[in-house]
Amino acid sequence: MHFLARLRKRRLWLILQSSVPSVAKAHSMALKSSSGEGRTRRSVSLIIIVGLCCFFYILGAWQRSGFGRGDSIALQVTKQTECTIAPNLNFETHHAGSGNLNDLKDSQVKKFKACHDRYTDYTPCQDQKRAMTFPRDNMIYRERHCPREDEKLHCLIPAPKGYVAPFPWPKSRDYVPYANVPYKSLTVEKAVQNWVQYEGNVFRFPGGGTQFPQGADKYIEQLASVIPIENGIVRTALDTGCGVASWGAYLLKKNVLAMSFAPRDSHEAQVQFALERGVPAVIGVLGSIKLPYPSRAFDMAHCSRCLIPWGENDGIYLKEVDRVLRPGGYWVLSGPPINWKANYQAWQRKKEDLEEEQRKIEEIARLLCWEKVSEKSEIAIWRKRINAESCPGRKDDSSMNICKEVNSNDVWYKNMEPCITPYPKVSSVEKVAGGELKPFPERLNAIPPSIASGSVPGISVKSFQEDIKQWQGHVQAYKKINKLLDTGRYRNIMDMNARLGSFAATIESPKLWVMNVVPTLAELSTLGVIYERGLIGIYHDWCEAFSTYPRTYDLIHANGVFSLYKNKCQAEDILLEMDRILRPEGAVIFRDDVEVLLKVKKIISSMRWNAKLVDHEDGPLLPEKILVAVKQYWVGGRESKDEESAEQLVDRVGSGNGS
Repeated sequence: MHFLARLRKRRLWLILQSSVPSVAKAHSMALKSSSGEGRTRRSVSLIIIVGLCCFFYILGAWQRSGFGRGDSIALQVTKQTECTIAPNLNFETHHAGSGNLNDLKDSQVKKFKACHDRYTDYTPCQDQKRAMTFPRDNMIYRERHCPREDEKLHCLIPAPKGYVAPFPWPKSRDYVPYANVPYKSLTVEKAVQNWVQYEGNVFRFPGGGTQFPQGADKYIEQLASVIPIENGIVRTALDTGCGVASWGAYLLKKNVLAMSFAPRDSHEAQVQFALERGVPAVIGVLGSIKLPYPSRAFDMAHCSRCLIPWGENDGIYLKEVDRVLRPGGYWVLSGPPINWKANYQAWQRKKEDLEEEQRKIEEIARLLCWEKVSEKSEIAIWRKRINAESCPGRKDDSSMNICKEVNSNDVWYKNMEPCITPYPKVSSVEKVAGGELKPFPERLNAIPPSIASGSVPGISVKSFQEDIKQWQGHVQAYKKINKLLDTGRYRNIMDMNARLGSFAATIESPKLWVMNVVPTLAELSTLGVIYERGLIGIYHDWCEAFSTYPRTYDLIHANGVFSLYKNKCQAEDILLEMDRILRPEGAVIFRDDVEVLLKVKKIISSMRWNAKLVDHEDGPLLPEKILVAVKQYWVGGRESKDEESAEQLVDRVGSGNGS
């Protein structure tokens, strides 16, 4: 508080200094006018100066009285009404201490309390108890089933007691603090297969898997002898039934982004482990509804003993993989039933069953016009042909069931269809259906084929290039606000309204990856463009919870999200979901109209977030502003720190006793 008193004195001194020219000017004019008028003006100047002195004296006394006390972050948040270029929010991590207390109270905003500790790992749309009330046929019970409005939790999900900031990448690929995911069952269940090992206060991930107990590196080398993994041709991959996602984790150093998914806790915490490692993953399953990805998205798809019945239900799961697989892309199947003659005893399966299973897979692959390019040991690799013209006999095959030409990207809660997604038309047999992509990273800012062909309404080549330039400016401004943005502090980032993916393209780095979300309410379905750029993403409706565990993302970018969802659902619900999926001491960047951001700021003032409003990088007169926020560190298992005074919090953290 002494600092504030000195600050007030300094301001007074500056005002007195600046007032000197005015007094001198008044005196000069007085020489040219009557002496009575000069005395009047000097009296007015004196009154103003005395008034300012009194004002700052009273303000200083108020500060010293204790009513204005708070910690360093709170003192800066008290100046939120003034917009600046670079706020001084605390973006650093404190592995064992609480974050700072924002003591700005708003009586009109309800106080968000902490949820009970039993909700530490709560996944609203994949809740285990709710799941068991749905049919088990076709894995329906493992799909998304979100709570009704009256069932939603309106509280803050606590981190587990002892939670610490994750290790930076790439160390987090191999080590996860035990306190963050305190579940040991996989260390016993998958001990022989080298999934995960418990060592002291950390889990270690040796890189093994059910089909690659010797490590993901050697397994990927086997695949790379057939698939062009090393040269940027293969950039995006889909891993079905991913386990702890070691395949995707080790592909990252090959500059390949794998979207990994598995059901909620088929094995305890498998997807949660993947996310804690900093690997791209979501909770998901091949069940009865379409995958939330656009057609022709992935360069490669993979199943390593993922236990999906590929040959059942008229091959509907393979047909769904075909839909999301790019022309010329690869499908990898390792484990049963491949090479069943040599392995049926180890798998404890009947030869006849395995033989029939492989026969069905081979038949469906033929209908899909996939060419088997390799089968060695327990690994088989197929390649999807580049266009329909290169599929011999497809037009004359009466068993073919081609889907009707509808919007193939309208997939949100849409049932899978037992039909084959048609290729886009080509002008010659040498052309790649949908357009040929350049190797990564060249494809990142190259004109995507869908834009070059004019198939994205309202997006031209020129507007695409302007979008890239605009986001380069935005990200440059973000780096001034948060200097940790490209240091490796943030491994995984969520872009809640990704549009053309230019935010992710601009911050592209081997230190991080971005989950690009295209809202189902968006005017344009642009997720296909994002995949054509070599990025990954997913469709989602932000009126519902995201398919992930709590504390998944290090940083969230929300551009125009609350304007988009105005009158669609409650901003409070969206913000609570953001809080659920954001790590303690994670950061948020909001970009929206100032009126919208003021409402958002009002809500998050009661969410244990510190916030700062910042001007648009092009100047203060633009209505679009930036709101930056940092989620405070707090954990379950104790009383809410909101019940503590600011002085108690500062004393406790300063003494090193933060929990």
